[in-house]
Amino acid sequence: MRYALALAFVSIMGLSACGFTPLYGDAGAGSSLSRIAVTTQDDRLGYCVREQLEDALGRDGSQAPLWRLQTVLEQSRKPLGRQIDDTATRYELTVRGAWTLTPTSGGATVAGVETVTTTYAAADQPYAAIAAQQDGEERAAAELARLIRLDILRALSARP
Repeated sequence: MRYALALAFVSIMGLSACGFTPLYGDAGAGSSLSRIAVTTQDDRLGYCVREQLEDALGRDGSQAPLWRLQTVLEQSRKPLGRQIDDTATRYELTVRGAWTLTPTSGGATVAGVETVTTTYAAADQPYAAIAAQQDGEERAAAELARLIRLDILRALSARP
């Protein structure tokens, strides 16, 4: 028992001496993600992306933001799988999100671009078609938020 405890203590001390910093620990890049204020365009897709980003970053509204994240979104929709009457059976939704992360105290900005593609089925009924399109937008927004979060983590962990 003493031997196992001593071995655990030595391994923990060795790990802390190597300069290892956990990505999501207090001293890691993930600790400041909750203090990023997100701004997007004022439309349905912008709202979905902002909500997904705030969830992914763990936004804490009780603290003043250290960073401002500005996104510019572009979306395109392309019909796929034509039927005999030349109507589409599926649509491909591509969302391109350019983002800029700026410190509130001033300093160098970090920027990047991510692109997400999703597909959804076309429906004959109007309500079903709208619901399918909105579901495709929500899935694209969730994936885009995940990719932007990963980019921000990489950028912040590389900063001195």
